[in-house]
Amino acid sequence: MTFLYKPELKSSVVKNIAYLFILSLLLSACSSRRKTVYTPPRSSGNTTASKPAPEVKHNPEYKKNNERVQQENKPVTGSTTPVSYTVASYVERFKAIAIQEMNLYGVPASITLAQGLQESGFGNGELARYANNHFGIKCTSDWTGRSYYKDDDKVDDCFRVYNNPEESYRDHSEFLKRKRYASLFELDKNDYVGWAYGLKRCGYATNPKYPDLLINTIKRYSLDQYDRPEGEVQKIKREDRVLAEINENVANPQKDTIVKAAPVVKLYTVGTGDTLYNISKRFNLTVEELKALNNMADNNIKIGQQLIIAK
Repeated sequence: MTFLYKPELKSSVVKNIAYLFILSLLLSACSSRRKTVYTPPRSSGNTTASKPAPEVKHNPEYKKNNERVQQENKPVTGSTTPVSYTVASYVERFKAIAIQEMNLYGVPASITLAQGLQESGFGNGELARYANNHFGIKCTSDWTGRSYYKDDDKVDDCFRVYNNPEESYRDHSEFLKRKRYASLFELDKNDYVGWAYGLKRCGYATNPKYPDLLINTIKRYSLDQYDRPEGEVQKIKREDRVLAEINENVANPQKDTIVKAAPVVKLYTVGTGDTLYNISKRFNLTVEELKALNNMADNNIKIGQQLIIAK
């Protein structure tokens, strides 16, 4: 068979080869720019999943203590459900005691009510419902009353328990009668703005917006209607009395005017039949607190041993 040479066929083949060559160059250039993503193999030793947070362990003695406090502080009506407040009913319930504390010490009633509303969740928070604690006041070394344990700055933080909300309001005033807040009692007793900023300046709260929170609460619910001015002579007499009490508290830091308990005994001598449990209950402590006070690793005690029951 004889093939005839055709020039136009050769030209077409050359063009096709050139086209395919250029196309292959373009494809290889694109593939060289493509990023390679490395996917690690799925295995127990190579995972980015976050580890579960460690379980928080609470002291079982504290749980029993809280249950006992809840039982003891049930409403006198016999109801198992604590009183539930609205803002209006809370203010109506506690405005009288706030005014009373203002007249005694000079803390504006509006400030006291605003703090009570915020720190107690309008009276519906756990501490307010079960411990009658409307201001979140924690236990201190001089506290001789009952305690309630709740997570706050640390696990099982210790908070004060009151027999009724009125005691909480009185202790709030007593709490402020400290040297760090002394300058605030020189303000007019209806100067809620000065008190709001003064509390922050004296270290009552770390939130930089704390004064604004108080002032906004006071304005929103018209709490300043319960504040009262005082004459110059009245102001001087109140200042002198309160500042004298503050100085007395500085000299006697363990004084407590709310709970009328027997004087705290620093040491207790173990007698026949004593156990850590009955000693702890006698001084309103838990076994763990008593052991911590005495650096004890176990529950063993002996007759004649002296135990620290308060610091």
